[in-house]
Amino acid sequence: MSHALVVDDDSDSAETMAMLIAAEGFTVATAGTLREARRQMALQEPDIVLLDLMLPDGSGMELFSDAKVLPNTEVVLITGHASLETSIQALRLGAADYLVKPLHLKQLQGVLSRVTKPSALKAEADDLERALENEGHFGELWGKSAAMRRVYQQILRVAGTAVTVFITGESGTGKEVVAKTVHDLSRRRGRPFFAVNCGAISPNLIESEIFGHEKGSFTGADRQHIGFFERTSGGTLFLDEITEMPLDLQVKLLRVLETGTFMRVGSTQVLETDVRILAATNRSPTQAVAAGKLREDLLYRLNVFPIHLPPLRERADDIPIIAAHFLDQISQREGEKRTFSPEAFARLAAYPWPGNVRELRNIVYRAYVMANGPVIVDECLPPAPPAAATMLNGAPSVTVRVGTTLAEIERQVTLATLEHLGRHKEKTAATLGISLKTLYNRLKEYASDGEDPPVTSPSALDETR
Repeated sequence: MSHALVVDDDSDSAETMAMLIAAEGFTVATAGTLREARRQMALQEPDIVLLDLMLPDGSGMELFSDAKVLPNTEVVLITGHASLETSIQALRLGAADYLVKPLHLKQLQGVLSRVTKPSALKAEADDLERALENEGHFGELWGKSAAMRRVYQQILRVAGTAVTVFITGESGTGKEVVAKTVHDLSRRRGRPFFAVNCGAISPNLIESEIFGHEKGSFTGADRQHIGFFERTSGGTLFLDEITEMPLDLQVKLLRVLETGTFMRVGSTQVLETDVRILAATNRSPTQAVAAGKLREDLLYRLNVFPIHLPPLRERADDIPIIAAHFLDQISQREGEKRTFSPEAFARLAAYPWPGNVRELRNIVYRAYVMANGPVIVDECLPPAPPAAATMLNGAPSVTVRVGTTLAEIERQVTLATLEHLGRHKEKTAATLGISLKTLYNRLKEYASDGEDPPVTSPSALDETR
């Protein structure tokens, strides 16, 4: 039977927590001071310590040093209010989670259900690091470059905690894979993981999809709908392209992060939620705030632990490893083994990869299909970079001054690429490495500015109205 220690100088609060914890099948001890907590830890090593930081004889932070001597004890902070400072403090101290007073039973049950011995988490981390050295991958993430090793270390540092993670990087770099890896290494791994692309859901429906709705709450709502926050209970919700979420919905998301509660659309009933949020964007977060696409207070709340994924062109040493992985993947699926010739590897290394890892996977799959034998030669690979990467060699170019904002550069490149590809939106989205929905949103935003596009004709915008 697992053992818990509650360290809180409020005796009524400590006894209430002890009763709730005992109801979940734990043995429980309580302590109101640091001295008593140390005595209880010496008598019986706890599996979990629920720790209030404000104690009569000192700060509860002093117990973290003691807990390090106990490798199979995890610590959960108890705080009077949830805030960015609480999240940062929990991460810095190495806490597995934190609870807010007054305690919500559902959140307490969630924390207790996820009790995992730190030594078990470390063993998994050791296995992943061995696989990285021997096989070149860290879970589903491939590559051994210094840039990716930094990403892996960040994942290991944050996965075992409860803090929010904000993942940035160009489209196709693997942000969802990073989010799934964080989940798989966390104490929530046995609960659901859902990924929501905020740019692929209509603004009229996204609130209902995330929070759910009641029957009759709007036209067409002929039944109750359970949203992602309820479906993900106890697990991890990944909000991709967070900058595409409507601003009024960002306000509601911020409230959930601060209070742990929400309401379905059309309901007055407040529901508790026990969900860890991971978010991502392919934009610069600060530029998104400046452009009015992301609330600044939400950015501060999401950006507790940032992870930036480098583009593939900045880790060229990883290209052969990733390409070989994708080739093995499709070879196993199709039942016929194929390999790359040295010339093919050379061409892959010279390619600029505007679509990053996603584009590499698609090109490897296409090369497998086009190959006439067991060896893939360079003729099976694209002869030149796509249109957006060759604009300085024969195609219309985009010239920008030093100091031009990233938002303006993004605007110019988007409109220039659309014009160069004959205003074909599907090709434009694929070339830029963004979703078709994101492209439509950008074009709508540009058209509403009321300014002449800098590098394309007005007809390119007329088509989007």
